[in-house]
Amino acid sequence: MRRAARVLLIILLSLVLVVALALTVISTFNWNHARPWVGRQLTEMTHRPVTLQGDLSVQWERRSEESGWKGWIPWPQVSAEQVVVGQPEWMNVEGDMARAGRITLLLNPLPLAARVVQLVNLRLENAQVALARREDGVSNWTLTETPPEKKNEPSRWKVDLQRLELEKVNIGIKDPSLKLDLKADLDTLDTPTAEGYGLAWQASGTYNEASVTGKGRSGGVLTLHPENSQPFPIEGGIEVGKTVIQVAGSVTRPASLAALDVQLQLKGASMSDLNPLFGIALPNTPDYSTEGRLIAKLEGEQDVWRYEQFQGRVGKSDLRGTLQYEKREPRSFLSGEVASELLRIEDLGPIIGLDDREDEGKKEGTKQPANKALPVDDINTASWGVMDANVKVKGHRIDRDEDLPLEDIEAHVILDNKVLTLKPLNFGVAGGNLTSNIYLDGREDDIKAKLNVSARGLQIRKLVPKAESMKASLGMIHGDASVAGHGKSFAQMLATADGEVKAVATKGTISRFLLEAAGLNIANMVLVQLFGDEQVLMNCLAADFGVKNGVMHTRAFLLDTEDAVVEVTGNISLRKEALDLDVKPENKSLRIFTLRTPLYVRGTFKNPDVGVHKGPIAARAGAAVALGVIATPLAAVIPLLNLGTEDENECGPLLKAATEKPDAPPPGGDEKAKESAKQSAGKK
Repeated sequence: MRRAARVLLIILLSLVLVVALALTVISTFNWNHARPWVGRQLTEMTHRPVTLQGDLSVQWERRSEESGWKGWIPWPQVSAEQVVVGQPEWMNVEGDMARAGRITLLLNPLPLAARVVQLVNLRLENAQVALARREDGVSNWTLTETPPEKKNEPSRWKVDLQRLELEKVNIGIKDPSLKLDLKADLDTLDTPTAEGYGLAWQASGTYNEASVTGKGRSGGVLTLHPENSQPFPIEGGIEVGKTVIQVAGSVTRPASLAALDVQLQLKGASMSDLNPLFGIALPNTPDYSTEGRLIAKLEGEQDVWRYEQFQGRVGKSDLRGTLQYEKREPRSFLSGEVASELLRIEDLGPIIGLDDREDEGKKEGTKQPANKALPVDDINTASWGVMDANVKVKGHRIDRDEDLPLEDIEAHVILDNKVLTLKPLNFGVAGGNLTSNIYLDGREDDIKAKLNVSARGLQIRKLVPKAESMKASLGMIHGDASVAGHGKSFAQMLATADGEVKAVATKGTISRFLLEAAGLNIANMVLVQLFGDEQVLMNCLAADFGVKNGVMHTRAFLLDTEDAVVEVTGNISLRKEALDLDVKPENKSLRIFTLRTPLYVRGTFKNPDVGVHKGPIAARAGAAVALGVIATPLAAVIPLLNLGTEDENECGPLLKAATEKPDAPPPGGDEKAKESAKQSAGKK
């Protein structure tokens, strides 16, 4: 029994001596002898050549937070100097991937049994890191990346980096696919701030052939553990070409970028410059600036970015509201509401692909020809297929120019698989309303377009505020248009248009000054030929055009003034921008010196030709005859407009007269007509 006890005691003492000897050897071992072996192991784990050129040392520590038997196992804290990591052989990139003056890491030894290198903390000092990605997307910065020829083979080792500290680190990034060549210097702050900022950074380089500069600060320690939800503070600004980005806020779980909550400021020459930065489709706008709160939820299958309560401007238009962007398949989705106090037409054009700015990169051949009035520039639909959208826009005032006051815009913009609809697109115009629905199908080279427009109650005196003589006019304009066409530009769409256009104007004043103020040069030329340069009271103007294959043909076009009725017949070619109209005036009463001659309108929109027909002077006169001529066409136009108003106007009596069935004239009726004409002339 004593012998057995003695043997057991000897065994225990031997074990204690072995452990003591092992601890002594470990604590006094010159780890520099193990550098080749460590380098080989790291090379196998990372698939990149790793060499340790400086001193290698190991210190052991127990982790008090570990419970049970795990708390007795010491963790090695390894320090290595002059560590060099080469490029993986499949990258074909010159130079080393990384060089570090000193690397200190705390290793959890337990996961090594499962071939997992768990780096609880990694500190880099005086390091240069060169990150690169090939055209095909293969990069050198994913530590678990395997050679392309071994993609189907599972990696023997995995690396789990949970915490990263940086001091005097220079990082370079090259990505030919993005035309990115960027360098950044990172260094710890001498005194960490109360907000948690402990690291400063500066960046410079090029992106997409534009210069990049920036600086800022962030948290001193980058916590990469997936279970850590403590916000990581960030603050800084970066300039990419003419785009300036400022952020201040926090990131949750930076390793996976789980969430983002920052105050974001953006400004630049065009919103389209943001497309390669954020991967979204924005139009080629005038210069812009905006500020708001950006919240992103980036976990799960869909990323959601929300820009809340932003305020800014595009060109001279102010904007405010909330927009949400969802990255999803098959196309991302933009939704939200935007409001404005002042919107300019030239700032809104790029929303549907129109960009008339004279940029250096604008393609040759898209400039407006001198002999064309309709815009020939192609509508850019390239970005329509990148994402879908459902955005509501409201504006208090629309600024085109001082001659056409617009206000109270309401638009609902829907983009679905390259089909753009504005339903509705409504304006307040000159005391009335202009409502429209627009449909543009950009899925093919030629855009298929449909347009429905309704104008109600446009007050003539407000429509042309420059005309002093209009202040007393109570006339209104009402109209409807429904056309459809196809093409790459508005000129091509109108050249293929089918549909109809109807309009009625009541109780206004027509003058050369009025038409010049409205920019109606052709009408001005006709007016001078008919009435000279004088004020003419307009009782009613009714127009009805049918549109077929880009040609507008007059079904009815009549002007009733205080002393004459003017009928216009013929065609207007939107395809050729050509005019072919005849203007036939009829006096209401017999005036020897005011008999008017039929006119013709020929030529083009840019160069119209107005002249007198060679033929007999129009001498048919008399109010009864004129009323008979105008009544029937008016009866076809006015009911179709559904004016929605009970305002009295001169078109009403004419319409009423047209509905009365005329009786056969009694014997001697011609004499009565002459007498009636004389009485009417006396009243004039």
